[in-house]
Amino acid sequence: MRNSFKLAFLNIDMRTYAGVEEEYGEYNSSKVVLIPVPYDGTSTWGKGADMGPEAFLEASENMEIYDIETNSEPYKLGVYLDEPVSEDSSPEAMTHAVYARVKKYLNEDKFVTLFGGEHSISIGSIRAFGEKYGDITVLQLDAHTDLRPSYHGTPYNHACAVFEANQKHHLIQVGIRSMDTEELQYMKKENVFFAQQIHNNPGWIEEVYNKLGDKPIYITIDLDGFDPSICPSTGTPEPGGLEWYPTLRLLQKVIQTKNVVGFDIVELAPNPLERSSDFLAAKLYYKMLAYLYTK
Repeated sequence: MRNSFKLAFLNIDMRTYAGVEEEYGEYNSSKVVLIPVPYDGTSTWGKGADMGPEAFLEASENMEIYDIETNSEPYKLGVYLDEPVSEDSSPEAMTHAVYARVKKYLNEDKFVTLFGGEHSISIGSIRAFGEKYGDITVLQLDAHTDLRPSYHGTPYNHACAVFEANQKHHLIQVGIRSMDTEELQYMKKENVFFAQQIHNNPGWIEEVYNKLGDKPIYITIDLDGFDPSICPSTGTPEPGGLEWYPTLRLLQKVIQTKNVVGFDIVELAPNPLERSSDFLAAKLYYKMLAYLYTK
């Protein structure tokens, strides 16, 4: 509601992240780039992730931009809202388009973030980060392992989102509670924190943290990693998921003390009758900026 009157007068060509003043959205002075990727080409059950970026941006424009926890205004990092990646002719073409866009901004020393879209958008992004930084750690918060080498005829399916990352990099998976037996052969169980184990383990945050190591870290968050009681508007809302404050404690610890180099948030499938998930996604992104801002 903070921006409702101001936004009514904004030229759509001048849209900024969270409706902030243009000076905090100019490319040259912004530390952070936000790339929307409204792609939903391979999802197999709940559709609508292609509408996720717009719902996220709308919710962001109506949240308060002072962060109480960190006593900061993270938008002052400068967040450049990029044009959406619109390539959707094939999963492979989308992946290459995301890769090229991310690589461009990494080469210009921006802190690159993405908002999907389905989880397959992460394949191209992680590939670009891997080329930039070499060996990286990928921290995945998710209900699903997403470790299939190929699904429905393509390795660029949402069910394959971190297969390549698992082969090339150090993958830590958190919140997992759904998978296929095929994926067992690719899973590194010592690096997987299953949801039911987290529920019964008060020390899980420290254990995840200790697994990350000292490599540059890329974070990928599938919103179905959260319990559907707090985030129901996602393609596959699996019961028994992550809770809000423990997840924030993990992210704060990682972002403020490790070398986090970028992140994505995916799989918001907005429901006009349930807006709380849109707002959760907006607040999650902003909290991650807050931890980066106060690092």
